[in-house]
Amino acid sequence: MAEFVSDLFGGRGQGDLFGAPEAVDYSPSPDAVRARLHAILAEMRAADAMPWDCKRAQLNAKIFPQMTNWLPADEAAQLCLEFKAELARLEAA
Repeated sequence: MAEFVSDLFGGRGQGDLFGAPEAVDYSPSPDAVRARLHAILAEMRAADAMPWDCKRAQLNAKIFPQMTNWLPADEAAQLCLEFKAELARLEAA
């Protein structure tokens, strides 16, 4: 049966009617990433104690440095430094 199917179509698959699909870039914009990181820092700075439950704090501690990878290296390093300082302050409170 497989031979019949391949012969039925001349050994070729169906042609592409519309061309190859365009590659979609799912990279976040640095401005959106920067805004989110600054919002997290602002929330931390405004708090006298940890503003999140344990799971959320762990999540933010994990994703914050990863999100900075979308920014220039010097800016990323500065934001990570600020985040760590705020995290230490809130954990000590």
